[in-house]
Amino acid sequence: MALTPSTMLALGTHAPDFSLPDTDGKTVHLSEIKGKKPLLIMFICNHCPYVKHIRKELAELTTDFQKKGVAIFGINSNDILNYPEDSPEKMALEKKSAQYTFPYLFDESQRVARAYQAACTPDFFLFNQKGLLVYRGQFDESRPGNQIPVTGKDLKLAMEKVLKSEEPSPDQKPSIGCNIKWKKND
Repeated sequence: MALTPSTMLALGTHAPDFSLPDTDGKTVHLSEIKGKKPLLIMFICNHCPYVKHIRKELAELTTDFQKKGVAIFGINSNDILNYPEDSPEKMALEKKSAQYTFPYLFDESQRVARAYQAACTPDFFLFNQKGLLVYRGQFDESRPGNQIPVTGKDLKLAMEKVLKSEEPSPDQKPSIGCNIKWKKND
């Protein structure tokens, strides 16, 4: 596990399109959703201790904000040959076990992670209704072992602002987690 901060993609960036399979076999096309409602893209995986640390609160927060009109997607871009615990079959089990209500998508080619400049899990990207990036950063200050309660306050505040058609503060702290498990080039 390599402790990695998010790259902090430039605010105002348009949400890169994608078409990815969900754990239920459906393909999600971002182009069908983008520009219709606020959008949260999260790069997560099954095995990362940083994702596991926020898992319960992440499930609750995302369920609440889906009900409020935010389109939410989790994307796993890890190399499953070297990290089989992140396979689509295990993603389906994790989605059920964690009670995730958002589509959990598999980015086998890793092109989507590269398009978003995702670096770690978890890595969060919040876009306004126009499809422009308004928040990229941490869930909250809590990390495994630091004894700070998991609340999701940073991401929650940003989503609340977006739902009011307001801009979140540009003073944002990077997410920190395990590096995305990139495939080795042949």
